[in-house]
Amino acid sequence: MAKPGILGRSAQKSNEGMRIIFSAVVGVMLGYLFGISFPTVNITKLHFPSSIISYIEDRNSGITTQTLLNHAWTSAATHKKNNSASNSDEIPKIYVPTNPKGAERLPPGIVVSETDLYLRRLWGEPSEDLTSKPRYLVTFTVGYAQKANIDAAVRKFSENFTIMLFHYDDRITEWDEFEWSKRAIHVSVRKQTKWWYAKRFLHPDIVARYDYIFIWDEDLGVEHFNAEAYIGLVRKHGLEISQPGLEPDKGLTWQMTKRIGDQEVHKVTEERPGWCSDPHLPPCAAFVEIMATVFSRDAWRCVWHMIQNDLVHGWGLDFALRKCVEPAHEKIGVVDSQWIVHQVVPSLGNQGKAENGKAPWEGVRARCRKEWGIFQTRLTDAEKAYYLAQGITPPKSTVT
Repeated sequence: MAKPGILGRSAQKSNEGMRIIFSAVVGVMLGYLFGISFPTVNITKLHFPSSIISYIEDRNSGITTQTLLNHAWTSAATHKKNNSASNSDEIPKIYVPTNPKGAERLPPGIVVSETDLYLRRLWGEPSEDLTSKPRYLVTFTVGYAQKANIDAAVRKFSENFTIMLFHYDDRITEWDEFEWSKRAIHVSVRKQTKWWYAKRFLHPDIVARYDYIFIWDEDLGVEHFNAEAYIGLVRKHGLEISQPGLEPDKGLTWQMTKRIGDQEVHKVTEERPGWCSDPHLPPCAAFVEIMATVFSRDAWRCVWHMIQNDLVHGWGLDFALRKCVEPAHEKIGVVDSQWIVHQVVPSLGNQGKAENGKAPWEGVRARCRKEWGIFQTRLTDAEKAYYLAQGITPPKSTVT
């Protein structure tokens, strides 16, 4: 026989269970009724007030996260009510196919597809950061051993030039002995060439603010060179790709780059017999070397795309520069009255590695020659593939 106390407690538990179930059912019904009585709020349409930013910056402001979210929810509900006449709670989606790739979902007014290398402050009004905007860019690929030569070269460029140094020996702080170095842009990656740097740090959209881009070696004597005068001659003669004339007694490979003493500029030359199949083609015309090249903005946009990621020495590029301007024999030339001396310092060659009994520079030179052949093959194959895709019989190779 059950004890009376146990029966009483069982009945009490049963009544409590019924009350809980009844309360839950009533709660669900009331929740449903309240829910259909208010407009739906889409969390993706919350317009957070500017006070949230202040809260993030100042945790001691006394504004709680809950207060800010309540404000946002209220704003969203008000926005929904104000737009109820449209019979739709969907905000029109933005898609602009003419925007840069990847930015199609942004309104055009906020898209910034180009940038610059201008140095800015960390304080003050952004609109007051720049006291000047250099129109030209000069880059040198350097090792600290050539500091005196680079110092002399940089002094030939006015404040109208942004100075950029690519350091292949990983020594940067030592350059602070020069006042101009504190305003220069320094990029350091060990044992890399200037074309490796150029491909990765001089994208056309990064240097788009500059009218001309100088991509120079570190072993150039500039006693007879003035950068502003050079720019004036380049503009005067319509040169899109150019270089200063070379002093002929040292470091001369091609007749085209040899300085002619009584001219401002030359665009054609005579080479050794059999070297030029056409007087308008390299190396007799439409040709400069890659040691001290100067590009216009438009020419560089084309040339940058032709630089191969894995071919770091740039050999063969000089013969292909003509692909980027038309007519090339008129827009590529050598500025004679602003000339330089190639000092032929094998500094980068010494960054190589001795292998199989060969000196470091020998391995570097072998790589250069190999890259030249690879580049020529790629360019020839690319042109052939293009013509075939267009249903055109490929002409005789135009790659020298």
